[in-house]
Amino acid sequence: MNKPQRQLAREMHATAVVGALPTVMAVGVGHGDDLRLLLERFLISIVAMTGASAGAVRVVTDDGKKMRLAGHLGLPEHVVKAEQLVQRDCGICGLASGRDMLAWMDDMGSCAQHSQQAYFGVQCRRVLVISLTHGQQVLGIYNLFFSEHVELSAETETMLRLIGQMLGLALHNAQLERERLRATVMKERQEMAGEVHDVIAQTLAYVKMRLPLLNAAMLAHDDISSIKYLTDVKTAIGEVHHNLREVMTYFRARMDPMGLMHALNGIASGFFDRTGIQLEVRSSVQNLELSDEQEIQVFHIVQEALANTAKHSMARYAVVAIDKTASGLEFVIEDDGLGMAAPSVSTIVTMAKEMTASTHFGLEIMRGRAQRLGGVVEVSTNEGGGTRVRLVIPSGVLSSTLRQ
Repeated sequence: MNKPQRQLAREMHATAVVGALPTVMAVGVGHGDDLRLLLERFLISIVAMTGASAGAVRVVTDDGKKMRLAGHLGLPEHVVKAEQLVQRDCGICGLASGRDMLAWMDDMGSCAQHSQQAYFGVQCRRVLVISLTHGQQVLGIYNLFFSEHVELSAETETMLRLIGQMLGLALHNAQLERERLRATVMKERQEMAGEVHDVIAQTLAYVKMRLPLLNAAMLAHDDISSIKYLTDVKTAIGEVHHNLREVMTYFRARMDPMGLMHALNGIASGFFDRTGIQLEVRSSVQNLELSDEQEIQVFHIVQEALANTAKHSMARYAVVAIDKTASGLEFVIEDDGLGMAAPSVSTIVTMAKEMTASTHFGLEIMRGRAQRLGGVVEVSTNEGGGTRVRLVIPSGVLSSTLRQ
């Protein structure tokens, strides 16, 4: 193939590469490995298109002071090792990382300083540097290394700059994804700290207050008080254990991606097998109009109410009813169990008292979650027996937090 034919083939290859860029960019970049594969995939095409012997992509580090080798093709191993991280102001690459440009470099002196073995000036005699830009920002550069002195047509150079812009968009998207993940991690850490404070720290503070009373009662040989305070401590420790498991479960498996109703129906489907209580979920609402965060809080309020039903109520039947009223969106969790009042049978009286004590912290957690929603939780006894938990989210809160 003569020189004009080679040039024509390269320009046709360039057209194909540019035509494929929008499709590849539409796929998106999920994480670092995806970005590396994307960059190296285009290096293969760009190197073939230009007749270069090797190629590399460098990304500006977060602190803006250095450039990191993000992808490479055809470079000797010792060069890859030496070029992993270089100062941003290094040679013409440094200039290209500061402003949008395409430039040739024939003096290999600054590049040769990074490696003890001969490559620049021997196997590589010319380097092309192209900025990777998005808007007014330069996010990195890519290099093409040539073993001989070559010239590229103006059309090819224009295509290479266009590719630089498209790869700059890919870097920008990857940067946004990293920032989103970082924000998500920080948010989850804050949520976990809040959960630990709400469901564990308060209970442990209660235990801390009870222990001196228990110690004093034991020293005074007051068996009745000792048993009472010991029971209080045991109950609180049990709540800590239960709530810690809830926190860990909450952060291992977040909200059902299919939404609140799917999550509640999932609880109902296995509730009888786990507890012996028949659970029904019914809703008269077509669209709950809850944000993702609101759905998470509602789910855990309902989950806590049902956990109390399962542990303490001795119920045979429970229902979660969802309705829209003049007050707003209502979630009512009812059962046909013992209720909050103490029946006349002495053994059940004791159980009811224990239920009231041990669910105290669970109720506080539910109320805290409801407050974050801008709503309120009410707990009462049904007229015919059983417990009724009512969560109300005002209409004004709903209308201001609709999903975009």
